[in-house]
Amino acid sequence: MALVDKHVFDEPGFHVSEATPADYFALLKPRVMSLVIFTAFVGMVTAPVALNPFQVVIAVLAIAVGAGASGALNMWYDADIDRVMSRTAGRPVATGRIQPGEALVFGIVLSAFSVVTLGLLANWLSAALLAFTIFFYAVVYTMWLKRSTPQNIVIGGAAGAFPPIIGWAAATGSVAIEPLIMFLIIFLWTPPHFWALALFKSDDYGRVGVPMMPNVAGHASTRRQIFAYTAVVALVGILPWVIGQASIVYGVVAALLGLGFVRSAWKVLRMADDDVVMRPAKALFAYSLLYLFAIFAALLVDSGVARLVGALGA
Repeated sequence: MALVDKHVFDEPGFHVSEATPADYFALLKPRVMSLVIFTAFVGMVTAPVALNPFQVVIAVLAIAVGAGASGALNMWYDADIDRVMSRTAGRPVATGRIQPGEALVFGIVLSAFSVVTLGLLANWLSAALLAFTIFFYAVVYTMWLKRSTPQNIVIGGAAGAFPPIIGWAAATGSVAIEPLIMFLIIFLWTPPHFWALALFKSDDYGRVGVPMMPNVAGHASTRRQIFAYTAVVALVGILPWVIGQASIVYGVVAALLGLGFVRSAWKVLRMADDDVVMRPAKALFAYSLLYLFAIFAALLVDSGVARLVGALGA
């Protein structure tokens, strides 16, 4: 249970909004949004259908707005703990620059706008998936899992893994094994990514009572689980080549990226319990971001080359 009083925002001084456009942009969690946009775009353009450029732009924007809405709702609900944690203390709701009620309304309006737009201009399957993703992140993860179980990231990671499926569905009106594998890559990538962060931010999570794995199971157990998940995601990253979605070139790139991921996780596994600097954990966190971007970039390039070769041979 969080150790922070949510009613702190009823104090004098938190009633006058000082929000700027930059604050509202920050409310959308733009760094998280950028990964959502990219993975959704890859899911869309790797689908084996002819794409209308206007449809692509609208669908990606709608998915981006939906991701931003999720971020706004997350900051609204988590404002009490955000203002205590060093990593999140500068967020606009935590500092009082945006009032909690403003963030809530902003998130709800953006959620409805993004889902309706995607439904009308793409299809209602992709819109339903987007609505479910927003609900899962804002309600299932933020309001329930995050403060109740150390498996919060494992289960909650599904929310961040849906964008490729939404993108594929927006392009095709259906779901297939290819986007499900992309989902699986992100889903399995999420625990080592966030647990690496939790290792060197465990004091933050401890202060606010969020049961992240290092605080509940200890650092040694967390490091073992990080290595296990990393080994699995490195193997799953090769599956697009195995099922014929991508070429051997992608397979080689994915294997090399996976080996780098496992190598970084191995250094975390071998890290001393009293390592206060946490350099291996910080390096793994940074590499995990590179891995996810690079594996999806490789899929995107491989798909583009395959389509070009097919067009030239037609």
